[in-house]
Amino acid sequence: MPAVSKGDGMRGLAVFISDIRNCKSKEAEIKRINKELANIRSKFKGDKALDGYSKKKYVCKLLFIFLLGHDIDFGHMEAVNLLSSNKYTEKQIGYLFISVLVNSNSDLIRLINNAIKNDLSSRNPTFMNLALHCIANVGSREMAEAFAADVPRILVAGDTMDSVKQSAALCLLRLNRTSPDLIPMGEWTSRVVHLLNDQHLGVVTAATSLIITLAQKNPDDFKTSVSLAVARLSRIVTSASTDLQDYTYYFVAAPWLSVKLLRLLQCYPPPEDAAIRGRLTECLETILNKAQEPPKSKKVQHSNAKNAVLFEAISLIIHHDSEPTLLVRACNQLGQFLQHRETNLRYLALESMCTLASSEFSHEAVKTHIETVINALKTERDVSVRQRAVDLLYAMCDRSNAKQIVAEMLSYLETADYSIREEIVLKVAILAEKYAVDYTWYVDTILNLIRIAGDYVSEEVWYRVIQIVINRDDVQGYAAKTVFEALQAPACHENLVKVGGYILGEFGNLIAGDPRSSPLIQFNLLHSKFHLCSVPTRALLLSAYVKFINLFPEVKGTIQEVLRSDGQLRNADVELQQRAVEYLRLSCIASTDILATVLEEMPPFPERESSILAKLKKKKGSGTVSDVDDSRKERNTNVNGSTDHTTATTNTKVAASPSSDLLGLGNSSAVNSVSPPAASNAASLLVDVFSENLPVASLGAASAPIIEENFSRFVCKNNGVLYENQLLQIGLKSEFRQNLGRMYVFYGNKTSTQFLNFSAAVVCHEPLNDHILLQENRDGTNKSGLLLNVHTKTADPVVDGGAQLQQILNIECLSDFVEAPVLNINFRYGGSVQNIAVKLPVTLNKFFQPTEMMSQDFFQRWKQLGAPQQEVQKIFKAKHSMDTEITKAKIIGFGTALLDGVDPNPSNFVGAGVIHTKTIQVGCLLRLEPNTQAQMYRLTLRTSRGSVSQRLCDLLSEQF
Repeated sequence: MPAVSKGDGMRGLAVFISDIRNCKSKEAEIKRINKELANIRSKFKGDKALDGYSKKKYVCKLLFIFLLGHDIDFGHMEAVNLLSSNKYTEKQIGYLFISVLVNSNSDLIRLINNAIKNDLSSRNPTFMNLALHCIANVGSREMAEAFAADVPRILVAGDTMDSVKQSAALCLLRLNRTSPDLIPMGEWTSRVVHLLNDQHLGVVTAATSLIITLAQKNPDDFKTSVSLAVARLSRIVTSASTDLQDYTYYFVAAPWLSVKLLRLLQCYPPPEDAAIRGRLTECLETILNKAQEPPKSKKVQHSNAKNAVLFEAISLIIHHDSEPTLLVRACNQLGQFLQHRETNLRYLALESMCTLASSEFSHEAVKTHIETVINALKTERDVSVRQRAVDLLYAMCDRSNAKQIVAEMLSYLETADYSIREEIVLKVAILAEKYAVDYTWYVDTILNLIRIAGDYVSEEVWYRVIQIVINRDDVQGYAAKTVFEALQAPACHENLVKVGGYILGEFGNLIAGDPRSSPLIQFNLLHSKFHLCSVPTRALLLSAYVKFINLFPEVKGTIQEVLRSDGQLRNADVELQQRAVEYLRLSCIASTDILATVLEEMPPFPERESSILAKLKKKKGSGTVSDVDDSRKERNTNVNGSTDHTTATTNTKVAASPSSDLLGLGNSSAVNSVSPPAASNAASLLVDVFSENLPVASLGAASAPIIEENFSRFVCKNNGVLYENQLLQIGLKSEFRQNLGRMYVFYGNKTSTQFLNFSAAVVCHEPLNDHILLQENRDGTNKSGLLLNVHTKTADPVVDGGAQLQQILNIECLSDFVEAPVLNINFRYGGSVQNIAVKLPVTLNKFFQPTEMMSQDFFQRWKQLGAPQQEVQKIFKAKHSMDTEITKAKIIGFGTALLDGVDPNPSNFVGAGVIHTKTIQVGCLLRLEPNTQAQMYRLTLRTSRGSVSQRLCDLLSEQF
C-alpha cells in the first residue's frame, strides 16, 4: 500500500487496514476486527481524555469497519465531538461519520444540528461547505425542517463565496427533492434566478439544476429565468473553446451547463418576446451548425459532449414545435445519425425522430428516411434499436406509405425478437385498420398476421377484424372466401380457426354458390379442425354449426349427427355439453321462421374505442402522453388545418365509405341498425352521430386561475401538449368537420405516485351557453340534454404512476361564439389537492371548411361583402419571423383554403372558407398583406356577420 506521510496520515489506521488486507480467511478478519473494536471501546471509556487526533483516528477505524459490512453501535458521540473541532481534518472526519452512520431517528440529531448551525454562521467557507454537504448527504426531513430557511439565505447572500453558493444550491436541491413541502417559497426565489448571470460558471451550473426543479413545481415564479437562460446559452454557444478554458471539456464549451439550460427552457413554451425568441433560434441554429463541423478531436469524450448538447437542443426544438425550419433541420441531423457506427447514437436518433414524426411541420421530412429505417430493422444487431425502428415506422406511417410499412413489419415479424412480437402484431393491426382504403387489403393483412405470428395475436386483434367485417357489407363476401381458402392449409393456427368459424357461420352463404365452397365442404373443413382446438374455440365452432343449419338446410342432418355424438352430448366440459344439447334441441323443435329469427346475422357492432389500441397503450404503459403522437394529422385539404386527416387510433370508426371517418359523419347506419332513430332535437342528433352516452356531470366554476399560455398555439393546429407541469401532462388531438368536432384529451401522470380522487370536467362560461354544445364521455354513450350539456361518466378516481387517462369530448357548434370552454382538473397528490383549470382550444375557426375560388369569383364575393359592419381590418407589428412558408402553413392551419394567383400582388396571401354552425353558415374571405421592410402586417376579413369578422381577426392576428 502507498506510504502514509507523517503530516496528514494516521499510522494506526494504515496498519489496521494493512492487517485486514493480509487476513487469509473471513474468520481471521472478524477476529482482527473484534480485537480492534475492543481496543477502541476501551480508549473511548478510559479515564484519559483523548486528543483530537486520536478521536479522528479511532472514528476513521470505526467507519472503515462499518464499510466492511459490520455493525457499529458506539463511537457516535465522539464523532459529534469532532464537529466542534477547529481543525479541518478532524471536522471533516466527524461530518463523514455523521453522513454515513447517523440516521434521522438518532438521539444525537439535535446536537448535530447545533454543530451544523454553528458552522453555517461561522462565515468560514470551508466549514460552511462541510456543513452544507452533510445536510445534503443526510437529506432527512428533520434536516429540512431545521435548515430550510438558512440554506436559501446563504445562497442569495451577497457576501457568500462562490464555492459556498454552489454547495448551497445543490443542498437546497436535495432538500427540495426529499421534502418539497418544507421548502418555503419567498423573496429568495426571485433572487435565485439572477444567479444565472453570475460570473462563476460553477455557480450558474448548480443554480440551473435548482431552478429546473423549482420551475417544474412553480413555473410562474420562475418565468423570468427564460430570458436569462437564453442570454447565458447564447454567450456559451457563440464563445470559442479558449474563452471558457476552465469549463471547456474536450473542445466543447461548458457542455453540462448548456444541457441544463436547454432543459430549463423545456419547462416553458416558446418565448413571446420576439427578440428573445430570435436569440434562442440563433443559439439552436448555431448548435445545429456546429454538429456539421468536422470534429476537433477524435476522442470519444469530445463526440459525447458535443452530441449531448445537440440532442438536448433537438429536444427543445421538438418541445416548442413552432419553428418548421428548425424541425426539418433537426430531422435531417438525426437522419445522419441513423447510419452512425455508434449504437447509442442510432438508438437516440430513432427515439427522437419518433417524436418529430408527430409534428405537422417535420412529418414529411421524417418520411424521407423510411428506407434507412427499414434497413435498420433488417440489419441492426441490437434488439432495442430494432424496437425503436419499429416505433418510428409506426409513427411515420400515413396513407401514402401504409402498405409499404405494414409489409415490412410483417416481413420482419417472422424473425423478430420474441420479446417485441406482440407489440409489433398490435401495431400492424392498428395501422392496417387505420389506413385501410381497400378493406380487402385489411382482411388479407390480418389473416397473414395470424399465419405468421398466431401465438402472439391477442384476442383483441381477431375480435377487431370480426367487428369490421360485420360492420362493412362490401367486404363480407371477400372475407368469407379468403378465410375459406386459408383454412385449407394443413396446419392452421387456432386464431385463424376462430376467425374462420365466426365469418363462415355468418357469411358462408355468400360463397356457397361456388361448388368448390359448397355448404357441406365448408362444414367438413371447419369440423376437420375441431379436434385440434381448445374448449373456447370448440364452443365457437358449435355456434357456427347451428348457424349453418339456418343458412343451409341441406346440411342439417349431417350437423345434427355431429351434435348427437357421444363426444358432444356427454362431453366432460359442461359448456360444450350444454351447447350441443341446446343447439340440437333447437334445430329439432323450432320452425324455420323461429330458427331464422334466433339465428339471424349479428347486428353491426356499436362504435367504440379500438380494443387493439387500448391493449397497446396498456402494454407500453409510459408516463408520457405518447398517444398524442399517434394523433398526428395526415394531409387532407377537406379537414380543418391539415392535409389528409384520418381516423384517430384511439377511437377507430367503422364507416361505410372506403376512407376512415373519425366523426362517423359519413355513415350513421351502423348506429341506427342497433337502436331506433333518436328524436330530431340537436342533442339527439349528437347521440346518433357519436353514439356515446354518459351520466350528467355537475357544472362548477373553476376554482383555479385559468391557464391560457398555450391556448394561442392551438389556433392553427389541432394536436400537441396543452399543459404540462412536474406532475401532469395534458395532450390534445382533435378533428373538426363542418359544425361537429371530436377532441381527445390525454392526462399523463408523470410521477411514480398515484393521483387520487381524479376528476376532469368541462365548464363553459355564460356567453358560450347559447352557442356551443359539448358532450363529455369516457367509453360510454351520451344522453342529450339542454342547449349546453356537459355529461360526465364517473372516471376511475385513481391514476397510477406513469399511467395515462383518455377523455373524449364531442362538440357541436350551434352559432358563432367568442369564449372558449375551460377544462377543470382536480386530484389529490402527496396529501395535497391539485386544482388545474386550462382553457380548451375550441375556437370559432375550428369549424371552418376551406373553399376553393377563382380570382373572378373571389373579387365578386369580396365586393358583395363590402358593408362596413362586415369588414374588420387590423394593422399590427410582426411578432415572429415573416417567413412565407410559415405564413402559408398558418393560414391553412387556420382553416381556410389558401388561394394562389388571386391577389395581383404575389406577396399577399388570400384565403376563403365557410364557418359551419348548426343554425347558419358564414362565408369568410381574408387578405393578409405583409410589409417586410416595416415588419408589419395588414389583415382584412370580410364575412356575412360582423361578430364573426371581429373574432376571426382577433384570433388570426395573434399568430403573426
